[in-house]
Amino acid sequence: MRMEGEVRIPSGCAIAAVISKDGNKMSGQKIYECMKPMHDRSNGLGGGFAGYGIYPEYKDFYAFHMFFDDRNTRKSCEEFLKERFEIVKSEIIPTRKIPAITNEPDIWRYFVAPLKSQMEKMQVDEKEFVARSVMKINTEMKGAYVFSSGKNMGAFKAVGFPEDVGVFYRLEEYEGYSWTAHGRYPTNTPGWWGGAHPFTLLDYSIVHNGEISSYDANRRFIEMFGYKCNLQTDTEVITYIMDYLIRVKGLTLNEAASVIAAPFWSTIEGKENADEKEKLTFLRTVFPSLLVTGPFSIVFGFNGGLMALNDRLKLRSMVIGEKDDKVYIASEEAAIRSMEPDAENIWAPAGGEPVIINVKEGAY
Repeated sequence: MRMEGEVRIPSGCAIAAVISKDGNKMSGQKIYECMKPMHDRSNGLGGGFAGYGIYPEYKDFYAFHMFFDDRNTRKSCEEFLKERFEIVKSEIIPTRKIPAITNEPDIWRYFVAPLKSQMEKMQVDEKEFVARSVMKINTEMKGAYVFSSGKNMGAFKAVGFPEDVGVFYRLEEYEGYSWTAHGRYPTNTPGWWGGAHPFTLLDYSIVHNGEISSYDANRRFIEMFGYKCNLQTDTEVITYIMDYLIRVKGLTLNEAASVIAAPFWSTIEGKENADEKEKLTFLRTVFPSLLVTGPFSIVFGFNGGLMALNDRLKLRSMVIGEKDDKVYIASEEAAIRSMEPDAENIWAPAGGEPVIINVKEGAY
């Protein structure tokens, strides 16, 4: 008889998150330690984290975290960055050599400010300018990847088990008011450094457990608006969908959730509130290609908050707990208990029901 851990875990992939509603800082060690109870949900082909509030001294600058295949690629990319940005600081991201993490690329970070002359030339605002620059690097510069590009936040990811990735990146040396985590069990896509979660754009980040059966339709639609899916993992498209819906189209988090995990038409028809019925009908009609089908549970991170969301049939597990000012999210209760043994109000959101947690205004 084969034991768990020796066979494929169909519901594999682990996600976890913690946020302080009062904006209190937490060490990154807590988030990578919580992945240990969910070790068998991963297979060592990807782990990663996103921390918010981790760069207070550079909070007004975009933090580009980058992988480079070699020194020449890095030099070429730096020339490109200098043409478009003021580089305030550049450095190797500190790591710790451990046997579990091998074949690492060159890993750098750049704190940058867009040049106004370049934005005026392109006739775009700051965020659009940064998003286009990220897409250009990831699409056109072979061997260079921007894997994090937000303000006062950063993603850290690698090929390996998540608890090892956390040690590798020395996350205990960072403090943030919000953390997300992911352990990969890739089924249809390769395990490589750029394909580990989280996937990010600007300050948005996504960790995902599941499989996107609508990926081709989603990708074809979103790529009409300048996004490029080139990190070889279906999850990447969710990040771009959320950026498009929230930043570009101006939808609220609840409205965006009603697009990607749209209620069934029969559910909409049964709504008694006429305004709600009209809004849901409008969203399903206008954005049909952005409905994400297939099993998923995701945590969407942004400056000042988190959103947890299941697919509308709830085909992937996700539980939420609370204690004092903190909210905990994970694939399994065991992970929440490892972060907070006395967590209260443990519950599982319904399918398609967004759970949105915001940090108090001015606290982050």
